[in-house]
Amino acid sequence: MSKPKVAIVLGSTCAGCDYSLLDLGPTVLDVLSNVELVYWPTGADFKLSDLESLPDGSVDLTIYEGAITNSDNEELAKLVRRKSKAVLAYGSCACFGGIPGLANVSTADDVMTTAYIETWSTDNKSGILPQPLSKVDSKHLELPVTYDTIRALDQVIPVEYYMPGCPPPLSYIEQALVAFLSGKLPPPGYVFASERSLCDECKRTKEKKNITEIKRFHEIIPDSQRCLLEQGILCMGPATRGGCKAPCVDNNIPCRGCMGPTPEALDQGAKMLSALASILALDKETGVSDDHLIPLIQQVKDPLGTFYRFGLPKSMFRRVIPRR
Repeated sequence: MSKPKVAIVLGSTCAGCDYSLLDLGPTVLDVLSNVELVYWPTGADFKLSDLESLPDGSVDLTIYEGAITNSDNEELAKLVRRKSKAVLAYGSCACFGGIPGLANVSTADDVMTTAYIETWSTDNKSGILPQPLSKVDSKHLELPVTYDTIRALDQVIPVEYYMPGCPPPLSYIEQALVAFLSGKLPPPGYVFASERSLCDECKRTKEKKNITEIKRFHEIIPDSQRCLLEQGILCMGPATRGGCKAPCVDNNIPCRGCMGPTPEALDQGAKMLSALASILALDKETGVSDDHLIPLIQQVKDPLGTFYRFGLPKSMFRRVIPRR
């Protein structure tokens, strides 16, 4: 029998998800010996032409990492869709748009200007910016067009499976690979993560939450046994899927929300804001009046990066039109 064909494709990504596959250790060798790897430019000398030359629908599973930030990412995603029987959105960027999606509060022109001109360390007196089409040594080098709006993978192509995380937990990587090799993949739409919130697997002591101050993480040394939210530290646990076994929280670091929204949440950031509102002490018995509400909320120094760090493109906002 022929081995199942697998492709591993990178969109706009830091490649952390790519490297996480190697964290499986010897299991990687077992997987590679049981599949035909038809495309993985990180792991071997594959060219895009190798993927393009495959018959449509011939790839059994494509693992796609990264968000869609430019025309190159979009073309590659659509190529993958034609070639593949099933596509797995791998990591927070592919599933939700990820950290690249925070650019949806700006425009491509503003991002380029900031990166190539306005940063204090940039020496670009001529103000040269990357151009979609530039002439190099009498030959045309086509550069991808950067989009104003960053998108998750399923906002461009249909996707069968999702594995969130930055990077995804090893246990789910192994689970997915075992299911694939045994021919027992779950139904399309399946998310390799817990159906419950991160708080459900957090081992910290949870008492009555009633906070009068929001603290930034560097301002205190948190009690390693108590709920971080009860200590006034913004932890995304109530609004975030579990399944990662809470390694950040176990190491006294608040959850950042990389596993995405819980199944019943329409919007991860809105759910977290609702959770936060329910624990703010705003009555006379606790010593905080309504007059303290605005100063208290202003203690959240980066609302966008806190509540929508990984999921702005899939949120109810999608993007924010910048003021002119």
